[in-house]
Amino acid sequence: MPNSSLAIVSPRPYLFSHGATGFLVLGAVFLCVTGAEALYADMGHFGRGPITLAWFAVVFPSLILNYAGQAALVLEGAPTDGNIFFRLCPGGLLIPLIALATVATIIASQSIITGAFSMTRQAIQLGWLPRLRIKQTSSEGYGQIYVGVVNWLLMIATIGLTIGFGKSANLAAAYGIAVSLTMLMTSALLFIAMREIWGWSMLAAGSVAAVFLMVDNAFFLANLTKIAEGGYVPLILAISVYSVMWIWHRGAAAVMTRMHEYLIPVPNFMKDIQSKNIPRVPGTAVFLTRTERDTPPVMLWHVKHNRALHEHLFVLRVEILSVPWVAPINRMTIDEVAPKFWRAEARFGFMERPHIPELLTAGKAMGCTIDLDDVTYYVGHETVVGREDGMGLPAWQERFFAVMERNAVHVSDFFSLPSDQVVEIGRQVSI
Repeated sequence: MPNSSLAIVSPRPYLFSHGATGFLVLGAVFLCVTGAEALYADMGHFGRGPITLAWFAVVFPSLILNYAGQAALVLEGAPTDGNIFFRLCPGGLLIPLIALATVATIIASQSIITGAFSMTRQAIQLGWLPRLRIKQTSSEGYGQIYVGVVNWLLMIATIGLTIGFGKSANLAAAYGIAVSLTMLMTSALLFIAMREIWGWSMLAAGSVAAVFLMVDNAFFLANLTKIAEGGYVPLILAISVYSVMWIWHRGAAAVMTRMHEYLIPVPNFMKDIQSKNIPRVPGTAVFLTRTERDTPPVMLWHVKHNRALHEHLFVLRVEILSVPWVAPINRMTIDEVAPKFWRAEARFGFMERPHIPELLTAGKAMGCTIDLDDVTYYVGHETVVGREDGMGLPAWQERFFAVMERNAVHVSDFFSLPSDQVVEIGRQVSI
């Protein structure tokens, strides 16, 4: 005789047989797959191989056994109050299991931390965040980095959420919305990758993406019912981070626009140097610039204030591309725009760290006759002020961008320049 306490299970899926209730349950069921979003960040940090091995060899089998065991307990009539996870072990092993779960939580948090570090550096490289101090913790692994500001912000947010929520139920609501929205955005990015990178047709890319978007949308809409229970937290945090990135990117674009308004063609600049009898001193001057053409503003300001110019001139613009790595053969192009005046453009991927002295060595090998033993680097330091003609950024955006600009890491550290060979020239830029 079967156990009379067992319920008769309907052959129809629960989602379709319980109407709105079945849909709302998706918000709770979704918590079973949270944690997978960290794999996306770790994929870019460690590479595909380690993540694939860890998932199929350890994580996925463990999850199947875990959830199958909990389902078996429920089907046998075990009470559903409390945490069913801890009923999977005998009473004597409960405390060791709690300790193991705590350690696993700490270990799992490392994926979020490393992912945040990696994405922060990529956002900086692509021009969406101000330069932050990044410490390379390993000479062998490029991804082994430490970003102090991000680490402290994560700690403050974690402590604040723990104290503010007080119970894990509200934290689960916040986590569900954050993860479901992350997966929804990932599916949208998958569609872009299929179209622009893999070259799929609109029909093929749209069909594949539609399957993922339909599932992700269902989970996201179900989790939206938990906004009042704590789901508002990730939305506020996301808006805050996006606002910082948007203001920084907009401010940087405004600075670039203003700098291009005062450019002077190189032939005109060199004629002006000769007509004013500006002395040419021995050595090589390397001018770092963000302008794509003509004479860089930092060179104009140098001549204006010092009334001298080096014999050999090397203007370098560094561009960060939206690809992880750039092949060495495509690293740099050099043109001699005037006698002993070279203009170079170096390209790096967002996973690479620019190193200017190494670029100069490569430039000399490409036929650039500069003296590497007597190099002075000139970099500009902009002091951002508001425009008086009312054509610039809103005042609050200009002030916020100015604060970030003042607190950004110095450009010489970002480009690995030798500190005893750097000359900084300050100027005001109205945006």
